[in-house]
Amino acid sequence: MTDIAHHIPEALLASYVSGTLAQPFALVVAAHVSICEECRANLAAHEAVGGVLLDAFDPISITSDLRNRVMAGLDDDIPPEPERPRGDDTFPTPVLEALGSKAPKWRSLGPGAKQCILNAGKEGSVRLLHIAPGFAVPDHTHGGLELTLVLQGAFKDETGRFARGDLEVADDTLEHTPVAEEGMPCICLAATDAPLKFSAFVPRLLQPLFRI
Repeated sequence: MTDIAHHIPEALLASYVSGTLAQPFALVVAAHVSICEECRANLAAHEAVGGVLLDAFDPISITSDLRNRVMAGLDDDIPPEPERPRGDDTFPTPVLEALGSKAPKWRSLGPGAKQCILNAGKEGSVRLLHIAPGFAVPDHTHGGLELTLVLQGAFKDETGRFARGDLEVADDTLEHTPVAEEGMPCICLAATDAPLKFSAFVPRLLQPLFRI
């Protein structure tokens, strides 16, 4: 087993299995599951329960026409699925897929910090954050849910220490100032469904520019 100390809450995992979790959060969950043996086993248990529930439903009869069209479709040529990129020591497979198997295109957020936005839309946004050792993310709270998965290095905040594989779940009840530990840069995968609420004036002023 791994040394991961902070895992996916049951409610989020159940939402992920049912397919109702918003895409930005689903990417973070998929990345965590890919490197966490404990949550991977928990995911399999949730999927097994879902299979049992489906078996409990009464079968639905279909028309012969629909059955024939489905069977005919099985003869169609289906192109082979492209080979999935293999995760490395920093970026797990789901993150590499989101990057298109390319290196992150980092954009500066100011001294000691940069980001690479992977996706942003109505459901929220998901991005990679690169924080230099010893630097802090400005003090903030949240307008909604934030999931932060550590991919490299570690950070500390008011709730504890988070290293590779650890997942921090934050909402509007948490105000914190994450600080990257000394050593290697801290790289995180972070998803939000609402803008952060920074305490200081300058981060609030630059927030629209950085889309965070």
